[in-house]
Amino acid sequence: MEKYKLGEMEEKFADLIWAREPIASGELAKAAEAEFGWKRTTTYTMLKRLCVRELFVNEGGTVRALVTKEEFQAARGELFLQENFDGSLPMFLAAFSKRKKLSEEEVAQLKELIDAYEEET
Repeated sequence: MEKYKLGEMEEKFADLIWAREPIASGELAKAAEAEFGWKRTTTYTMLKRLCVRELFVNEGGTVRALVTKEEFQAARGELFLQENFDGSLPMFLAAFSKRKKLSEEEVAQLKELIDAYEEET
């Protein structure tokens, strides 16, 4: 699960890739220079880290995602629940709703998610 724990700049860089992929690695280096002021070597070092974590792949000079941003966020959410609430979504919601009252719209959205889940199973 370590692959879903990114530092601040790793996450910003991953977002840059997800927004542009598939992208030539040279173009990615230019985008990272424009966005973060990075040198080419910094970009390739960071890219290698994310490739080792199997989030992205650089094949033939083209970088593409192995995991979508949505899949990454879902896995990171699952990891958060596991580490902080023994994997229990109800425990998380109970703790969250004690500190912040859910709006009617949020409650309706949660009900829709539950209904959709029940229809699938």
